[in-house]
Amino acid sequence: MEYYTQLTVLAATAEASADEGILAALGIDWMLLAIQLVAFLVLVWILRKFVYPVFIRIIDEREEKIEASVKAAEIAEQNAESAQENVQALLKEARKEAKEIVATAKDEATAMVDASDKKAKARADKIVADAHDKIEKDVIAARKALHNDTIELVALATEKVVGQITSAQLDKKVIDSAVKEAR
Repeated sequence: MEYYTQLTVLAATAEASADEGILAALGIDWMLLAIQLVAFLVLVWILRKFVYPVFIRIIDEREEKIEASVKAAEIAEQNAESAQENVQALLKEARKEAKEIVATAKDEATAMVDASDKKAKARADKIVADAHDKIEKDVIAARKALHNDTIELVALATEKVVGQITSAQLDKKVIDSAVKEAR
């Protein structure tokens, strides 16, 4: 029986709800709903007028900063690449110059060695020539001394053979003729 009473109460409630409308059946007060709707629209207008522009401006500023940072990073990367290329070019040029310097130094060293050899040969040739000249002079001096000694010996020998002393002019003539015949 209780079951039937509950069904009756529900049926009565349903009939009363149908008379008041769907909103009343759901437990919604249409006046309160209208006030809440107006309050929501006012809140959206205030947010749109005062809060959203600040957020949009902050977001735009951050976006600009991010874009500027990205551009700066790209420029820095390009600068780094060009600097790397410049470093490579400078290293290549430095290596080339170093090779040229080494080649020049080798050439100069070879030239210096050749010049030293030539100077040494010239000096040796000069020493040899000077020695030949000195030897030749010594030979000439020795020949003169030998010639003079020979003349004296011949004069002494002639004096002993002839037994008499002749004059110096006569001696000289006799000796010269004897030396000429001996040659």
